[in-house]
Parts: sequence; structure tokens; C-alpha cells
Amino acid sequence: MALTIDQAFCVRVWDWSETSQTVSLFAREHGLVRCVAKGAKRDHSAFSGGLEVFTLGEMVASIKTGGQLSILASWDLVEIFPAARQGLSSFNAAFTLLDLVLHAVTDHDPHPGLFDALLQAARHLGEKRRDRAAVLWFMWMLLSDTGHRPELEHDTLHGGGLAAAQSYAFSPRAGGLTRDEAKGDASLWRVRAETVGVLRALAGMDGPAGLEATEPTAVGRATRLLAMYYREVFGVEPPQVARLLKEPDG
Repeated sequence: MALTIDQAFCVRVWDWSETSQTVSLFAREHGLVRCVAKGAKRDHSAFSGGLEVFTLGEMVASIKTGGQLSILASWDLVEIFPAARQGLSSFNAAFTLLDLVLHAVTDHDPHPGLFDALLQAARHLGEKRRDRAAVLWFMWMLLSDTGHRPELEHDTLHGGGLAAAQSYAFSPRAGGLTRDEAKGDASLWRVRAETVGVLRALAGMDGPAGLEATEPTAVGRATRLLAMYYREVFGVEPPQVARLLKEPDG
């Protein structure tokens, strides 16, 4: 049995039997990998620290394709993220990050850049402003990494550049901004210039820290816009994202 070693986030865990579990892992070089971890619940097993959601570990696995469950031979815990379990805001943000990955990445499709972004966002959690910054920045990185980065500088419907304005329209079908002219057009979403400014700033950020000085209401609007676009792109609104968006922005 050929074994593969990779860094991975634990995304989901289910009990499979009295002693074993099934697990979804987001691996840096192998994308989403769904495994059975035989004997994971036994004492002194090869799964140090146990399999716990939103932890980072080194997996050793026999990778199977074609709809088969891979075999997780061992799991060595590398990093935990205590902030995710010390407050409701950080907890919701942590599981929102995992939900976004789970519904956007297909099995065995590697996204090392997105993996690195998830690790950076996970380390940024800790209080509400930081949590919201981490989610918004990661959502931008996910859309960019999967080929759905919103176009913010050019008119996606009419061509050419976009003149400065108090508001714009966003076309989910075209994947970006256009002039705010089509009143009552349900296929277009009206967007404030302030929200566009937040998104344009995101494009130049290498981490979520740059968002911490941004007004929470502006971060909230930008997050809602990207969440709506995510739903259009991937055809699903992850449950944890919906819960996060119900929280007050302040």
C-alpha cells in the first residue's frame, strides 16, 4: 500500500464504528481527501491528539480515487487554534472558513495557495474584528484561487474602465462591476462605493490584518456581497456562512 504524507486541516469527523471514524481532510498538496481512520478512537492509536475539527496535522494516508474512501494510516497533530474555542464569534468564523472550503473545493484537487491562506486566517482569529477580517479576506482568496476573482476595475457589461461613482452594480453572471444604471434589474446587485473600496483594498492585501482598521459595517457589507457571489458561483450557501451573516456587524 503506497502511502502519502501531507499537511492537512481536519474539516469534518464522523463516528464510523465503536473504534473508527471517517474524516474529511483538506490537504495542502491533495485537496479534499475523505478517509476512514480505523482504530482512531482506541487508546494509544496512531492518531496523536485525536481527530478534531479545525486542527492542523500531518496525515499519512493511502489515497483512493473513484469515490472510494482513502485509508488514513496515521495523524500527527501539528497545531491547534485555541481562539476558535474561546468565544462564539471566533468559533463561528472558524467553522465558516471550513464550510467555505468544503463547498468550493472538489476531492483530490490541490489548492496549496488556498491551504496557506486558510492557515493564515486560522491564526488570525481571536476577537470579533479579527474574526470578520479573517473571513472576508479568506473568502476573497478562495474566489481568486478557484478562478472567480471579481472584476472591480473594468465594466464587465459595457467594457472600458469604471468612472468614480457613489454606487455601482455587480453582475454575478459577468463576475464583476458595471455602471449603476439598470434600475430594478434583479440580475444586478447595487453596491456602495465604500464596499467597492473595501474589495479593491483586499486585492492588494497579503493577509487579513490590513482589514482591522476598516469599519465593521463596511466589512459586513463586503462579506455579504462576496457570500452572495459565492452562492451564485458554487450553487450553495454553506450553512455556517448564513449563521455568521446573521450576527451584528459591530
